[in-house]
Amino acid sequence: MELLIENLTKKFNQQVAVNNVSFQLKSGQCIALLGANGAGKTTTLRMLAGLLTPTSGEIKFDGSQNGVDIRSKIGYLPQHPAFYGWMTGKEFLVYVGRLANLTKLEAENRADHLLEQVGISDAKNKRIGKYSGGMRQRLGIAQALIHKPSMIMLDEPVSALDPIGRREVLTLLQELKQDTTILFSTHILNDAEEISDGLLLIHQGQLVEQGSLAELREKYQKQKIELSFKEVDDQMIEQLNQLSSIVEISQNRDQLNCIVNNVDLAREQILSKTLDSGWQMTNFTVSRATLEDMFMEVVNK
Repeated sequence: MELLIENLTKKFNQQVAVNNVSFQLKSGQCIALLGANGAGKTTTLRMLAGLLTPTSGEIKFDGSQNGVDIRSKIGYLPQHPAFYGWMTGKEFLVYVGRLANLTKLEAENRADHLLEQVGISDAKNKRIGKYSGGMRQRLGIAQALIHKPSMIMLDEPVSALDPIGRREVLTLLQELKQDTTILFSTHILNDAEEISDGLLLIHQGQLVEQGSLAELREKYQKQKIELSFKEVDDQMIEQLNQLSSIVEISQNRDQLNCIVNNVDLAREQILSKTLDSGWQMTNFTVSRATLEDMFMEVVNK
């Protein structure tokens, strides 16, 4: 399986929602489409799913010509999936299976298999209106898989869930990516870092960076020291900023995140300055720059 996107653009009147986006997705990958709310993630996925017509650009699935209906090869879960609350979980999956041209027996067998796979087989005869948020998302993922697509696309699959439901769905995606190609959108950086093999960073409708996590970490990796003190004030930050080893400081309450040009020199200078000034340090941690650090650097260019 190969999905090739070339110069994909979508305009709504004069508003450009997606601007000249190009990328490639190969079989077996789990890729996160990462961006802030309103960046163009949903519009991109809806075009790939055949729900929106691009203003320009090409979408090629396994070499197919642009405009060929590829919906039989993909599964799609929208950000806010709709269900018939009076149906049971199994009834709903059989229903969507029949819509996907499965025979009744095929749909029933496939429904039983998927309910087991996504971990809600015990609730297959329970009305969907009684499902929790996490169970509904699991059911939504099952419907995206009902016709055995080559790839599934999920729009913000965990953004509306509580911590328990979020963990359930992330664990499920970890399992599914062993057998299924996955493209999912999210604005939650930790989720992207946890389960994806690669990232597509979209900002104001433009693809501003892409690559594997390893490639992007190597490209944007910075030496970083996290400091915590009982009290932090502007004078302390100003004095630390004067140290030759410190490039940049950002503050989060009592924690200071310091980008440095030399960890060993920074360690020596910071500890010496802390001792001389009588500051009460509660934490000193050498760490790597996070995905959030990388994302902020990219979008602020």
